[in-house]
Amino acid sequence: MAKLRKGTAYRRLDARPYTRKSKYRKLNFIRATPNNKVVKYSHGKVNSKYKYSFQLVSKEAVQIRHNALESARQTTNRYLEDQLGRLMFFFNIRIYPHHVLRENPIASGAGADRLSTGMKFSFGKPIGLAARVKKGQILMEVKVNNEEVGRNALKRAAYKLPCKSSVIEA
Repeated sequence: MAKLRKGTAYRRLDARPYTRKSKYRKLNFIRATPNNKVVKYSHGKVNSKYKYSFQLVSKEAVQIRHNALESARQTTNRYLEDQLGRLMFFFNIRIYPHHVLRENPIASGAGADRLSTGMKFSFGKPIGLAARVKKGQILMEVKVNNEEVGRNALKRAAYKLPCKSSVIEA
């Protein structure tokens, strides 16, 4: 299996060719969409009253890959469950990876000239998904009764994401 490229290759938010997904196959520009690695978007108990509400806000426009989102989700959820228990918090991811990332694999080495098409057909094969995030957009939110645990949970998530972000109280 091919090695996964670094996140820096995909984090810039440029004007890219359209990567349309549709429930009707003929309307898709991309024939096969990779599976989303984010398993769950909401955790904990929804309909409870909590003292504190914190949000992780992006300070820059960026693309966040689905494997980075899943990593941040696992870290935050594990920390909250260890500190507070299973149903003593509410944690929600507010962004969804819609954008299909593509790669034009260019072969190198002996005999590569017969395999590669260069940039002639450079639309690329789908390799993953990303969420396109604007500056000031809310990435995640946590509702808890313990202020310190809520802030630390989102700080831990911020370490896993490829953008500068801040924790604010909502």
